[in-house]
Amino acid sequence: MKSAAVIGSGFGGLALAIRLQAAGIATTVVEARDKPGGRAYYWEKDGFTFDAGPTVITAPEALQELWALSGHDMADDVELVPVNPFYRLNWADGTNFDYTNDDTVLAREIAKLDPADVEGYARFLDYSRGVYEEGYVKLGSKAFLDFASMIKAAPALAKYQAWRSVYSIVAGFVKNEKLRQALSFHTLLVGGNPMKTSSIYALIHKLERDGGVWFAKGGTNRLVAGMVRQFERLGGTIRLNDPVVSIETLGDRATGLTTKSGWHLDVDAIASNADLMHSYKDLLSGSRSAKRTGAKLERKKFSPSLFVVHFGVKGTWPGIPHHMILFGPRYQGLLADIYDHGVLSEDFSLYLHHPTVTDPSMAPEGHSTFYALAPVPHQGKFPADWDAIKDQYERRILDEVGRRLIPDIHDRIVTKFSYTPADFTRDLSAHLGSAFSLEPVLTQSAYFRAHNRDNHIPNLYFVGAGTHPGAGIPGVVGSAKATAELMLAEPR
Repeated sequence: MKSAAVIGSGFGGLALAIRLQAAGIATTVVEARDKPGGRAYYWEKDGFTFDAGPTVITAPEALQELWALSGHDMADDVELVPVNPFYRLNWADGTNFDYTNDDTVLAREIAKLDPADVEGYARFLDYSRGVYEEGYVKLGSKAFLDFASMIKAAPALAKYQAWRSVYSIVAGFVKNEKLRQALSFHTLLVGGNPMKTSSIYALIHKLERDGGVWFAKGGTNRLVAGMVRQFERLGGTIRLNDPVVSIETLGDRATGLTTKSGWHLDVDAIASNADLMHSYKDLLSGSRSAKRTGAKLERKKFSPSLFVVHFGVKGTWPGIPHHMILFGPRYQGLLADIYDHGVLSEDFSLYLHHPTVTDPSMAPEGHSTFYALAPVPHQGKFPADWDAIKDQYERRILDEVGRRLIPDIHDRIVTKFSYTPADFTRDLSAHLGSAFSLEPVLTQSAYFRAHNRDNHIPNLYFVGAGTHPGAGIPGVVGSAKATAELMLAEPR
């Protein structure tokens, strides 16, 4: 293989492109939007910088490796700043829980909820350490192309009761309901329902404890810009604002791609970081095998979507930490509404992002940048006209932030806009407006997820949230490592 194309410049696509280019393969990234980043897009409005997300950076060593491949240092391009506490969890009754890897602080926070759970948490941490070793260190960047590879992993999965949910495992260690929520909500950050997502995802807790939680100074967009800089430094090419409209195939080979502008590129291999269903149903519409694969994928369960309100306000808020989770009055019932019933509930839980408490440069002086994110059903379960209802839902979310944290929020807002499931579909061609691709349940993990290499077109590859190991920055960067290993094993 001498040349490759990567469709899409999300974290997975850029990480794969850097690996290929560092190995001497002439790589071109083709991006539909006017800026790189995929879901890590950003906007600049009225002096405020708004990151689309993701905003929680973990496992920095996986990112640093992308520079080290060519003897460079990530710190030359990106400044990572530690965030502590990792999150402040807040409940409607006023209870706060600061989630951190400072053992003294964490023990005190747990004891505030229930002193009896301090010992139970220690046992949960042991469990998390085990699944981290088996699920992330050993399997997180290895492709599962055949069932035999799944059989090899089965004993470890069985040992840690992977068929059980994260919430079920947590509930076996600690009794306080708020602490159970505090130790299980992480699966929502990768599109999973804590009540159904495999307990293997408890590894996220250990991942955060070991590596910390970080923020890229200037916003997540600066990490994307640093990755682009590293890719281009190695000689890679990125083409923006020109969506791929077709992947050409001849027999069982992908031969090239064509964009909306009519530009065409012939390459030895293609990797798609685009939405799975968009790739199989739209870009590969001329391939019979792709149609069959797409039909199978369409029957799988997809993660929910998100409703995100971005807002810039007058004033600074040193008392509001960088990351907050504002839990609503219900946990299990709300999750069932989102994942099972397709109901847009009266209540909601919110993730609040407040980057200016770490980096004031993301807003004009004396101002603050925020976003409030609510998980909502995908459009297959709740096919609403989001353009018609978004103003009302945005108001409800801002009212809740005002009630809990910023009483005169509406008077302070300088600029605001919302991003809805319809925007995920429009901007990212996301199937059903899903924000995280396939739902990370056990029956859709590893071998049962979309494969990193297509089963029928051997020079067609996939990277990103829909492939193994899944969504989130560590997940998609891990998928890039797995996919690059497959591609680099091909004869040159």
